[in-house]
Amino acid sequence: MSNEENTEQVVETEQAAEVEQVVESSNKAGNIVSLILNLKENNPKVFFGAIGGIVVLLILIMSSGGNDAKIVSGPVIKNLAIGQKYVLKSANSYDPAATIRLVAVPGAIAAYDDTEEADRNTPCQHIPQGTPVSVQELQDAYGTKNAFVKVLIEDGECKGKDGWALAIDVQ
Repeated sequence: MSNEENTEQVVETEQAAEVEQVVESSNKAGNIVSLILNLKENNPKVFFGAIGGIVVLLILIMSSGGNDAKIVSGPVIKNLAIGQKYVLKSANSYDPAATIRLVAVPGAIAAYDDTEEADRNTPCQHIPQGTPVSVQELQDAYGTKNAFVKVLIEDGECKGKDGWALAIDVQ
């Protein structure tokens, strides 16, 4: 035999082996499909139960998510001390011209409505941010310790006046 004949014979045997592997794998796939269809016909409860189990497992995997949860933090109430000096700073505003509302009774801020003109024009009710104050009294509210603070204004046109503010606004 010549080299060409040997090469052709080797190529033919390799091709025959590949065809056999393809036929075997298609037979295996066909066997699996026939087993599944046979199970569907003979025992439909097990068949549909297995499908339901796979679906539930996929839903659990997709909804489990990662462990990349980020904690969202907001303004924190400082541990205020009576007699200490602080400044007023609005925790809920980026506007430096925003004012801090002082009221006569703790908790009245929750019912605050400045639609009346007297509420908007009354002196020493809207204090500018950065005004130095000293803490006179602390008040718990709504399950939060020291939610309201009675402050004495230390500087400005309202010096010596006092009022209640949210503790989050005293920094």
